[in-house]
Amino acid sequence: MRLPTRAKQSTLSDVVKDVVDNGNCSGCAGCTLASDRIRMVLADDGFLRPQVTIPREAELETSEASLFKQICPGIELHSPTPAGDSHPIFGRHVSVWAASATDAMIRHKGSSAGVLTALSTWLIETDRSTEVIGSRASRSEPTRTVPVTITTRDAALASAGSRYAPVGNVALYNPNDPYRSLVGKPCEVSAADRADNAFGVPEANRPIKLSFFCAGTPSQNATESLISNLGLGQANVTDLKYRGNGWPGEFIVESSNPPLRASLSYNESWGQHLGRDLQWRCKLCVDGTGADADISVGDFWDSDEQGYPIFAQGEGNSVAIARTARGHAILLQAANAGVIEVSPAQLSDVAQIQPLQVTRILTLRARLLGRRIAGFSVPKYRGYHLWRGALKKPVTGIRTMVGTWRRSRRSVHTATSSLTHQSSPQ
Repeated sequence: MRLPTRAKQSTLSDVVKDVVDNGNCSGCAGCTLASDRIRMVLADDGFLRPQVTIPREAELETSEASLFKQICPGIELHSPTPAGDSHPIFGRHVSVWAASATDAMIRHKGSSAGVLTALSTWLIETDRSTEVIGSRASRSEPTRTVPVTITTRDAALASAGSRYAPVGNVALYNPNDPYRSLVGKPCEVSAADRADNAFGVPEANRPIKLSFFCAGTPSQNATESLISNLGLGQANVTDLKYRGNGWPGEFIVESSNPPLRASLSYNESWGQHLGRDLQWRCKLCVDGTGADADISVGDFWDSDEQGYPIFAQGEGNSVAIARTARGHAILLQAANAGVIEVSPAQLSDVAQIQPLQVTRILTLRARLLGRRIAGFSVPKYRGYHLWRGALKKPVTGIRTMVGTWRRSRRSVHTATSSLTHQSSPQ
């Protein structure tokens, strides 16, 4: 196997290639804020990757490369300064709540309890935001996921429900527009926050950022193979839902010619298929719960006697974490307005029913070491105290490090040389 070589780090193409070749790109599209020469393209492996167009004069190349380094969460992340307390797994928090949307339709259509959909609608209807950036199924290609701007309740409902597929919401983000809020994966919110810093946007003028607990981004290929396994043709798909319409909801795909409908449970679709085809950056993620957001929301699963999550269908329940003073005020105002229902919650209870997020942090230092020993560069994570977690499970850490090293040695990163679907970039 040919390991990635260290780029010269002199041009935009150099630094982008270095991130992609080392498996540190999450496809968040934050890099599109660094240069209008970057577009996001679906690569052969089914993940979104940046593609740089024609080169420019040396001075501009250097400037864009520098800005890219300041924004890309695949290069470096700093733990955000707590506005209140900090938790070793879930990071900064001002307040923690069990939450759900009061609107029955929103709660039903949402992946968890409709909290993000309800907040998005409320932000628009109260003029706190003119638009909210989210994602939904492409109208022209329902198997694909695309970023959209939400301006109405109907548009928010159309974007309700998880999309377990590549999408780069930050492509629509504008650090200088405080009234265009963002709903995105933790890596997208981190990229937006880094862009705010890079462009010198004052804290008081920054757009509202909402996030959700993320276990990783599956390849688009995983979605397409799952559809094929269900006996449906890609070209005839008319609708695709990963979750929602109940909690946790089902993977549902509908097609025409002939009219067919197939479904799988959450555990079958995510646990047995989609969740097994994740990009490397997700396996090295330091923050799967959106600590850089104002508010982050996750599934507040019921659990069995051993504390393991139960995925039985029911009314959705969420944990909503206010990360900032602004996020705390938004949650309380929305609750007082009757948009959401909240009650105090404890992060210790959240940790019990979010075992993946706990394991992610406790073994991350070992995975980073395994990756580096295999010859790859890794993102720099500052202020997350990863050694504390590693020391809690040293034996597991050693096994994880060796396993990561072996998988890394077997892997070949070809995203930059095998781009496809170039007619439909994001």
